[in-house]
Amino acid sequence: MAAAKITLRAVQESDNAFLLRVYASTREQELAQVPWTAEQKQQFVRMQYEAQKSHYAAQHPRATQKIICLDGTNAGRLYLDRAGEKFHILDITLLPECRNRGAGSFLLGRIMAEAKEAGKPVSIYVETFNPSLRLFQRLGFTPIQQEGFHLLLQCAG
Repeated sequence: MAAAKITLRAVQESDNAFLLRVYASTREQELAQVPWTAEQKQQFVRMQYEAQKSHYAAQHPRATQKIICLDGTNAGRLYLDRAGEKFHILDITLLPECRNRGAGSFLLGRIMAEAKEAGKPVSIYVETFNPSLRLFQRLGFTPIQQEGFHLLLQCAG
C-alpha cells in the first residue's frame, strides 16, 4: 500500500461537526461501559467537547488548530501551542480508521524537528492507558510529571 499524502489545513467554522466526530472517537471505549442511551451519550460527548474547546481557547489562546488530511480527506486534528518556552501539543487525534498508517509519527517528527530548530522541547499530556503512549515513548518522549492517570511527556528540543 502506498503511503498517504499527509497535509494540514486550518480549522474552519464548517469543521465543527467533523471535530466533534474526532473527539467522540476518543471517548467510544469509555462510553461503551455506561448504560446510557445513544442520545445521552451524544449529549455527554457534545458537552465534553464544548468544555474542552473552551478550556483550550482560554488556556492556549495562541495555539494553532489544524485538520489532518490524508490524501485530501479529513482524518484528524492537531492543536499545537508554540507560544511559550516549549511546543505543547494540546491534541493530536486521528479517526480510528486512519490510525496506524504513519501519519501520527510523520507529524510528530515534523513538530519535533521544528521545535529542535527553535531550541524548545515538545510536551503533551497522555493518559496512562492510551495506546498512543507507546508511540510517544518510541519517538523519545519521557514522563516528567504524573497527575492521576495523566502523564506529562516531554522530548528534548
